[in-house]
Amino acid sequence: MPIKIPDQLPALSILGNENIFVMSEHRAANQDIRPMEMAILNLMPNKIETEVQILRMLSNTPLQINVDLVRIHANPSKNTPTSHLESFYRLFDDVKGKQYDGLIITGAPLGLMDYEDVSYWDKIQDVFDWAQNNVVSTMFLCWAAHAALYHHYGLNRQVRDQKLSGVYRHDVTKAHEKLTRGFDDEFWVPHSRYGEVTPEDYQSIPHLQILGQSAEAGVYLVASEDKRQVYVTGHPEYDPSTLDEEYRRDLAADLAPDIPVNYYRDNNPDNAPSSKWRSHGSLLFNNWINYYVYQITPYQLDAEHIQTSITGE
Repeated sequence: MPIKIPDQLPALSILGNENIFVMSEHRAANQDIRPMEMAILNLMPNKIETEVQILRMLSNTPLQINVDLVRIHANPSKNTPTSHLESFYRLFDDVKGKQYDGLIITGAPLGLMDYEDVSYWDKIQDVFDWAQNNVVSTMFLCWAAHAALYHHYGLNRQVRDQKLSGVYRHDVTKAHEKLTRGFDDEFWVPHSRYGEVTPEDYQSIPHLQILGQSAEAGVYLVASEDKRQVYVTGHPEYDPSTLDEEYRRDLAADLAPDIPVNYYRDNNPDNAPSSKWRSHGSLLFNNWINYYVYQITPYQLDAEHIQTSITGE
C-alpha cells in the first residue's frame, strides 16, 4: 500500500519517477479503509529535500499512510518557497487538536546552540508534551532526539569540538528486538552532528533501551520499553549525495570541515560517494511503522483510546 500525499506536492512526481508507490489524495478518497495517520514536523531549513527523504522511507510499508506535513511556526523561510509552505504545510497550532498514529520530528541545524536559546524552544517543548497524549509512537531524528531527551529526562548532550560527519559501522546491541528485526549484526548509518549523549546517561533511565551503537559514533538507536519514543541520532533517511552537499557547503563557508569518513570512494572527495545505508534505513522505518505504530494503535484514533491501547486499561 502507498503513502497518501497532496496531488501537487513535488515529492509525488519525484518518488513516482523512482517507481515508489505513492497515492494522490484524489485516488485515496475512493478507498474505504482505516489508513495510518502520520505527522512529520519538519524543522529543517530546506523542507522540500527533507520531506522527500522521509516520504521515501515511509513508502515501502504495506499500509496506507495519510501524511500531514507540519511546521513549528509561520516565520518566512530562506530555503523553502512561501508558496510551498502555504500549500502543503499546517502549523502545529492547527493540528494539535488531532491525534496521530505516528509522529516524526526531524533534526535541525542547531547543534551548537543551547536549547533555551533556540527561538522556538518553548513551542517544541509543547510538541513533546502534546505527543505524550496524542500520538501512539514518536520518532525523533538527530537534533530532535537530543532535544527530547533533554526535555523528558534532563539528559544534556555534550558538544564535540569537531562535527561528527560520515558513515559509521554500528552493532545491534539487543537481540530479538522488533525495531531491529532483520538488521544485519553490523550495519552502516550516516551521521552529521555535534551533539552526543553518553551510553551511561541513556542507561541511567531505566525504561530506555540502547538498540544500536557505534564504537566511533556512539549511541545511535534508543527506544522506550513502551514503544512510544524512538530516538535516532543519525540520518538513515539521507540521500547518497546529502553528506557531500553539506561538506561542499561548509567548505564554501570556510569552516574547514573534515572529510566525511567512510563516504567517498577511497576517502577521496574527488570521487563519488558510496551509499551503503539505504536498506537499513528502509527497514528501520518499516519496523517502526509495523511494530511500534500499527501493532499497538487503536482502530478508533482519539486521545482516550490512545491511552487505553498503551496502558492496557
